[in-house]
Amino acid sequence: MADQSWAMKGELVRSCNCAVFCPCVLSLGNHPPTEGACLSWAGIRVDAGHFGDVDLSGLNLGLVMDVPGYMSRGNWSVGLFIDARASIYAAKAFARIFSGKAGGAASLFSTHVGKVLGIERVAIACETHGRTRIVRIPQIIDGSVTPIPGVDPDKDTVISNSGYWIGPEIIVARSDRSRMRAFGRNWDFAGRSAEICKLDWRGP
Repeated sequence: MADQSWAMKGELVRSCNCAVFCPCVLSLGNHPPTEGACLSWAGIRVDAGHFGDVDLSGLNLGLVMDVPGYMSRGNWSVGLFIDARASIYAAKAFARIFSGKAGGAASLFSTHVGKVLGIERVAIACETHGRTRIVRIPQIIDGSVTPIPGVDPDKDTVISNSGYWIGPEIIVARSDRSRMRAFGRNWDFAGRSAEICKLDWRGP
């Protein structure tokens, strides 16, 4: 599967343990998380995507990240959840992309991940209810993330033109509900920092 052209377009919703908006986003990992370590989970909705001739469209992913300090210093522990509906070829493609070995936008995983916690095939729901994003993996993730309104309450607070590795535009959000239990971890980040990013990744 080496040297395949790939692309993923969709949305990433991330909930973390920071007390206020995650400083790693603005500092590009060069400022410590508010709680010393960065613990987070993410739900990813792939609206359109491919890996070579393998179709990735319409599938969902879950990601767990445990970072011991500055994100830029690496040593991340990462777990990946792949949609149970994915074909064996799509599952292999996602595993390669999130290992960083496929290059491109996800190449950071190849240099910053020190430990892979596991890769599991599960049922994953990523839904939008009004402005709120819902991420559910039965018995693993139960998340609800809502954007923080700006001076115009009908518009989200947005950071744009960022060098953030996930994407240049970040919707500032807060977790209404944020439970994650997997890989020996049991987290609850309700009321804490969250973000919503348009995903437009490609490689190699």
